[in-house]
Amino acid sequence: MSRSLMSRSLRTALLASFLAGSVPALAAAPLELRPTPEIDLPFGDDIGFPAGPGSDVIASNCTACHSADHTLNQPALSREEWHAVVDKMITAYKAPITPEDARVIVDYLARVKGEP
Repeated sequence: MSRSLMSRSLRTALLASFLAGSVPALAAAPLELRPTPEIDLPFGDDIGFPAGPGSDVIASNCTACHSADHTLNQPALSREEWHAVVDKMITAYKAPITPEDARVIVDYLARVKGEP
């Protein structure tokens, strides 16, 4: 018998022994099936922006990408920080907001979500 044939036969025998020893162990251990957890996500619970000067402007410009709830749950920021956020939306993310609307949005956010 050639050396490569013996080597192949030995590998086959070892694999067969391993599999023969593993199958009973796998068959003896029942699989534990766990139910898939359910997650209830709110849908349509967005309360909208509180009424006031600029609420219509922020709603018409920002809700294409953000819900009012998402925006209103941001940390309170200074006017300068809100200006930087709105500017980032325009420059980095290409939000189609006019300079006048940007001023109104910053005023609204500074009033509603400004630092105390």
